[in-house]
Amino acid sequence: MVSSETYEVAFADPPGTNLAGIPTTNLKLFSPYVSHGLPYDVACAKHVSETFHAKRVYIIASGTLARTSDKVERLITAIGKDNVVGVRKGMTPHTPWSEILSIAGECRKLDVDCVVTLGAGSTTDGAKIVVLALANDIQTPQQLARYSVESQDVPDNIAQPTVPLITIPTSLSGGEYFSLGGGTDDSTHHKQGFLHSGMGSKLIILDPELCVTTPPYHWLSTGIRSVDHCVEALCCLTATEKSDKKAEAGLRQLVPNLLKCKRDPNDVEARRQCQLAVVNAMDNIRAGIPMGGSHAIGHQLGPLGVPHGITSCIMCPAVMKYNIKHGKDPEIFKRQEKVRKLLWSEPEVAHTLRNASLDSNSDLGDLLDAIIRALGLPRTLSEVGVTDKEISGLSTRALEDFWAPTNPIPLLKPEQVTEILMEVK
Repeated sequence: MVSSETYEVAFADPPGTNLAGIPTTNLKLFSPYVSHGLPYDVACAKHVSETFHAKRVYIIASGTLARTSDKVERLITAIGKDNVVGVRKGMTPHTPWSEILSIAGECRKLDVDCVVTLGAGSTTDGAKIVVLALANDIQTPQQLARYSVESQDVPDNIAQPTVPLITIPTSLSGGEYFSLGGGTDDSTHHKQGFLHSGMGSKLIILDPELCVTTPPYHWLSTGIRSVDHCVEALCCLTATEKSDKKAEAGLRQLVPNLLKCKRDPNDVEARRQCQLAVVNAMDNIRAGIPMGGSHAIGHQLGPLGVPHGITSCIMCPAVMKYNIKHGKDPEIFKRQEKVRKLLWSEPEVAHTLRNASLDSNSDLGDLLDAIIRALGLPRTLSEVGVTDKEISGLSTRALEDFWAPTNPIPLLKPEQVTEILMEVK
């Protein structure tokens, strides 16, 4: 096991002027630091003490990890039981406001000076909003609603979070690298984004051995979410040479190593490579490179109970096939061809593609389909319980997404989305 730490800033460049449809020109958004090479508990204890000088730590942990392993107890012991003043075990998917406010209330009473998350998406999303709530004394849903990106009554003076957030991810979806947090209003069941200056993780700790405990279905599907980030970035018609390099590097790391993780769930080096690839996958989202139809449609599958990783498994190949079928701009073909060649150039991937009886004439959608099937992940809407009668509503709602019109073939009519969905019903 690696016993020395690499500690570095995740992103050298400033964020783009528009993140996922949200203008950021007037925001101060900072890059997190990334630590890898030390066991998660050792690294966290070190930075709690030496980097953040914290003595009153609150941990938000995955309920599954807390119930089925000693990982949370190991973290508490490493930080020091006297220094851990509170622990929340488990957070409901899609991060209800009631739980965010409950945790913020506990942290306020306990005079917390550092928040640590151990787990995946919902714990990370919730914690981003918790530290915002602490900085602005947000105690009620009505107050919290004013800070949403959808609010028409945003407070004039919003304080930046001062309680540092350390995240220890156990999946590959990459939300810890993004300042934006998401939470669901309990009264309406509507999920809203929150993005203000100073939000996000201050430190991300990567530990591939910790992630051996992540269920394969979750690990691999969130990996495909990051693959989707890379593929849609490479196929974006407004991509840049710099963004292409980042996305290509991420894809070269991710796909072969996801296949290795499938073959051997205990392959720690493959997991490490997957974790490091997520930085490149998220770089383009942060830089403001627009995504396309896979993300736009996937965002509407989420409220139907389909995890984001699985939405990418179903939609990314389908959108690539739609774009190549209807694309009149030669740049669409050129960009997909670049991704095709990249995948064939990786021996581990090429072996998988040949096993699926594919060849150099197979389109990008077919290649992605074969990779996702080789990982044992869903490829159709029916597999995740989405019925034909829901397709019409999905088609209409997807057009409201900020990334629908930035698809290489802009998605502007419901029948376009319906055509894509019918291919994967």
